[in-house]
Amino acid sequence: MANRWRMKSVEQSIADTDEPDTRLRKELTWLDLVVFGVAVVIGAGIFTVTASTTGDITGPAIWISFVIAAVTCALAALCYAEFASTLPVAGSAYTFSYATFGEFLAWIIGWNLLLELAIGAAVVAKGWSSYLGNVFGFAGGTTQLGSVSLDWGALLIVTGVAVLIALGTKLSSRFSAVITGIKVSVVLLVVVVGAFYIKGSNYSPFIPKPEAGHEASGVNQSVLSLMTGAHSSHYGWYGVLAGASIVFFAFIGFDIVATMAEETKRPQRDVPRGILASLAIVTVLYVAVSVVLSGMVSYTQLKTMPGHKPANLATAFTANGIHWASKIIAIGALAGLTTVVMVLMLGQCRVLFAMARDGLLPRQLAKTGSHGTPVR
Repeated sequence: MANRWRMKSVEQSIADTDEPDTRLRKELTWLDLVVFGVAVVIGAGIFTVTASTTGDITGPAIWISFVIAAVTCALAALCYAEFASTLPVAGSAYTFSYATFGEFLAWIIGWNLLLELAIGAAVVAKGWSSYLGNVFGFAGGTTQLGSVSLDWGALLIVTGVAVLIALGTKLSSRFSAVITGIKVSVVLLVVVVGAFYIKGSNYSPFIPKPEAGHEASGVNQSVLSLMTGAHSSHYGWYGVLAGASIVFFAFIGFDIVATMAEETKRPQRDVPRGILASLAIVTVLYVAVSVVLSGMVSYTQLKTMPGHKPANLATAFTANGIHWASKIIAIGALAGLTTVVMVLMLGQCRVLFAMARDGLLPRQLAKTGSHGTPVR
């Protein structure tokens, strides 16, 4: 029973990284980590959640919600940066927990991470398949094998990413840089083109008067409004806080950068830089998109009407007669989901590798191949 709570020292964790058959190749720089961070954080959310939250919850003050969410994420990011620089070993929260809380809690956290990353990758791969059909103009792509529905698009992206990851982390970084460049270019195009259609009147009222929400759920209300007994869950300052709780999910993923600390040349310096720089870049892009979006159309045009789908970024462009933008945005979303799948699977492999090396999973899973990456 005592062994369940034994802790693994920082010195022992670092010493294990030098074992010849379980050694990861150190070839990443802080720029590589920034690429991975931006790649995993910016997905399709920026193209969808921004518009619906603006119309239903915050109004033109949506960018304040993004700033609040970014500051909250930054506090967590500082913790990850500190841990990863002190304990530059693959595994992220699993490894940190092993050194601080013991084996039992580390085992639970490790499995939580594996489930989170595996399910996340599967869901995003399904979304990637849907966007693929949207971009190339075809529907379907699924085959019924008995009681199992096989999505060929999702299978394609998962298989391709798995092969790429096995060929080396540096190669994955280069591929990610190219695809991330495409989706960031789409975001910048949205900002630049949309800026020409901004009308100052659309920013008024900047923070609309509070309205009672359709339902008093935690999704539509901030914790503060629930604690203070506020009746308004939409618009007003409570709406801004509720919006922050929604757009917070657009920042999820930066912590995966910490799983690659062991493969970084100078982890004490580069991991904190990579985590914080990627979060800063994403925040600037999110704020820019939200400012342009809320200036292009009145927030009332972005409200979700009964029986209709929630508004998205393309809604604002269509309202201004820019019909081609929906296709460009779909390409950006497709590129965004590609790198999200890749980095999620990359992080999952590193957590699995770390647990196997510690003996909590079969040690054969901790073997590295000729490219210095886990291949089993």
